[in-house]
Amino acid sequence: MRKRRVWILITMLLVIISIIILTFGMKQRNNNEAASNQNTVPVAKVFEPDTLLLEGNEMPEIDEILKDTRLQGATTGVSIRKAESGEIIYSHFADTRVHPASVMKMLTGAAALETLGEEYRFKTELYMDGKLKDGVLHGNLYLKGKGDPTLTKNELKAFASELKAKGIRSITGNLYGDDTWYDSVRLSQDLNWSDESYYTGSQISALTLSPNEDYDAGTTIVEVNPAAKPGLAGKVGMVPRNSYMTIINKTKTVAKKGKKSISVERQHGSNTLVVSGTIPVNATKTRTWASVWEPTTYTADVFKQTIEQQGITFLESSKVERKKVSKGATLLASNRSMPLKELFIPFMKFSNNGHAEVLVKEMGRAMGSEGSWDKGLAVMEGALADMGVDTRNMLLRDGSGMSHKNLVTANEVSKLLYTAQSKGWHPVFLDSLPLAGNKERFIGGTLRHRMKGTAAAGNVQAKTGALNGVTALSGYVKTADGETLIFSIMVNNYLSDTTTEILDKIAVTLANYQLK
Repeated sequence: MRKRRVWILITMLLVIISIIILTFGMKQRNNNEAASNQNTVPVAKVFEPDTLLLEGNEMPEIDEILKDTRLQGATTGVSIRKAESGEIIYSHFADTRVHPASVMKMLTGAAALETLGEEYRFKTELYMDGKLKDGVLHGNLYLKGKGDPTLTKNELKAFASELKAKGIRSITGNLYGDDTWYDSVRLSQDLNWSDESYYTGSQISALTLSPNEDYDAGTTIVEVNPAAKPGLAGKVGMVPRNSYMTIINKTKTVAKKGKKSISVERQHGSNTLVVSGTIPVNATKTRTWASVWEPTTYTADVFKQTIEQQGITFLESSKVERKKVSKGATLLASNRSMPLKELFIPFMKFSNNGHAEVLVKEMGRAMGSEGSWDKGLAVMEGALADMGVDTRNMLLRDGSGMSHKNLVTANEVSKLLYTAQSKGWHPVFLDSLPLAGNKERFIGGTLRHRMKGTAAAGNVQAKTGALNGVTALSGYVKTADGETLIFSIMVNNYLSDTTTEILDKIAVTLANYQLK
């Protein structure tokens, strides 16, 4: 009996040892296979695969792309859905919260179209108080802004012409800019201090001015032309011309084969622009956008100069300041902006940060009676929730995506893009997205130089996103057999400068799929 027990124990021990050896061997084999599949995507060119078949919910080609060594240590969220049904056919950390960068503008844009409507317009109004007698206005002028980011000097000229048409030749009072349509907070709560002097970090005001038809509100364009011969300072000017900003010219004209490198930086808390660098003789001019410190009084100052260009004079003691329109003031003229559906082209194609933040404040003002980020983000969150987005799994800190504290998931972004298709405003939304590989700025936008010569060119319509350590691409793509897919790809905490190529490769791969 005792011998039998011993044999049973020996047999059990041998079985356990065999299981351990077998398990260790399989683990080693799997580790070796995983290591051998760490392929790197070529940097120079996006790979163009043959037509691929989708079997079940498996996309092994996407799996392989995500093994790229450039994604090691990064967090990558991917969500792919069928546009027709909303069915998720591929996901990779798709419920993990990540920073969206400018993909955030898709959420802001959808909420704005849903709450304000595609025909929504902004207003700017001109008022006067006092009395007009014998061509002299014994009183003040007020330029009241209501958020229009498309106001340019052309509209200011039209207002000045109205004054002249009413017989006004002289003004004894002051010129005030009224920006009380929004609150006085100029910068979103998480904007980096190092961004605020550049056009990407322009201040938000209800009264603001754009230098051209790209509508970068709250900025001025600094132009530098070479001098006639080397050694001399370059010729620096601004668009529009103004005396509100001060230029410190540190540029130098160099020989014809010299380096063309110009930088512009506004000194913090001032409107002093330091322009430095070199420009070769006979070189074409450089253009750099710089943000304005306090856009309300800047707009009013440019308006005063525009009025004077019409031959209307002010007293030497007349001032340009911020002030609310006085009670009993008379409305002289008003201007309505282009509708929101037209604004969406420069907003989304060029990823305009200022437009996004204006829309947040405008949603707050129109739907919540207060033109602030707090109220606007609350309205935005409510609109997204009504569209089926799980905002409880998100953190919304601004409208542009400049904040490194915004948190969204790839699945919720793709869900929004699916739900948006049922909305009457979806054609406006879709048309505003950059079209891959199309060289026309107002069509290709931020994707005009990407995915050229692939099945994604002229096909992928998507919003780009880029911050330090963040790259993103979300939108729509047609497969090889004509079915539309929705995708959202967001990568955080990467280090390689070429990581964006991986996103493009995924988009190109989707364009080459055939769905069963």
